[in-house]
Amino acid sequence: MKVAIIGSGTMGSGIAQVAATAGCAVKLFDLNQEALAKSKNALETTLTKLVEKEKIDSIEKYRIQNNISYVYTINDLSDSDLVIEAIVENLEVKRKLFSELENYVSENTILASNTSSLSIASIAASCQKPERVMGIHFFNPAPLMQLVEIIPAVQTSAEVLEKTIKIISDWKKTVAVAKDTPGFIVNRVARPFYSESLRIYEEGVTDFATIDWALKTLGGFRMGPFELMDFIGHDVNYVVTETVFTAFYFDPKFKPSFTQKRLVEAGFLGRKSGRGFYSYDVIARNEANPKEDSALAKTIFERVIVMLINEAADTFFLNIASAKDIDNAMTKGVNYPKGLLAWADELGIQWCVNKIDELYNEYHEDRYRCSPILRKMNKENKSFFN
Repeated sequence: MKVAIIGSGTMGSGIAQVAATAGCAVKLFDLNQEALAKSKNALETTLTKLVEKEKIDSIEKYRIQNNISYVYTINDLSDSDLVIEAIVENLEVKRKLFSELENYVSENTILASNTSSLSIASIAASCQKPERVMGIHFFNPAPLMQLVEIIPAVQTSAEVLEKTIKIISDWKKTVAVAKDTPGFIVNRVARPFYSESLRIYEEGVTDFATIDWALKTLGGFRMGPFELMDFIGHDVNYVVTETVFTAFYFDPKFKPSFTQKRLVEAGFLGRKSGRGFYSYDVIARNEANPKEDSALAKTIFERVIVMLINEAADTFFLNIASAKDIDNAMTKGVNYPKGLLAWADELGIQWCVNKIDELYNEYHEDRYRCSPILRKMNKENKSFFN
């Protein structure tokens, strides 16, 4: 199979490695020849390390490398069976690219965007054959992260969806099919991990380090929300939150935080800038001393986890994705310790309803409205998987 990847940044290069490893003939396209050279050198380094760790042998290394061609002329993509763009997250730029692509590829070529939250329908509308346009959303780093969200637009044909699912499955990835709504599965369902933690901090309940400690200790999350936002970068994380909030017609569930906004405005973007919620200077994070209070940790954990469960339940209720795909998305896309709907079953649907109702009764804010599916399941004594 002939695959073209547009954009040789970290994500595009990672997707190229995945496709090449699966045996595809890959063309990695970028107008910037220096970026292509950097991508080629980075792949050499990555594969050499895998050989040193005995994850692959030298024969496999050269096979993968030889499956990738680095091109800077768009006409070189004309024989592609599948094109995946991984360029800047800007709708108009993507629409212009897809419109142009149709001048070079065959009418049977599948055109896909790696966008994390933009409308696939809008991208598809820029094409003369919108039925062949898909969303194929990889997670960073693409070679390591198991999940790929597959997003058909309203225009996408059933045949193209079926072909795309088979292609990505053949690449040994876990597929989660999502409806074309803002944030798809992961970037929608994960919002409360950040927003409710920020809300707890802004209320003066406790500090960043204690919230992080509570969610790692009781929840089993690999990173706390403030550590993770610093790692992702506030310029990225805040913009996704703002985009989802706007796209959902300013639903208060997705309301951004002024605390994070001020960090972006100050240029305190997290690890990449040396300062975010925490400081990353030469001296270790001395300020990161959590208050190891088990009662406080329980309160923090329960408040964040029920908000996550509530959003996952709403995603299921609104037919964005199946229960299985939602839980796969969160465990394999962002390494959550458990699927949130399975977690709801474990904690008890009645517990979830009571806990979210407690928050609503305390705040009387719409952000704390209980998902109708949780209320219905509780009434009928049902669970998601049992």
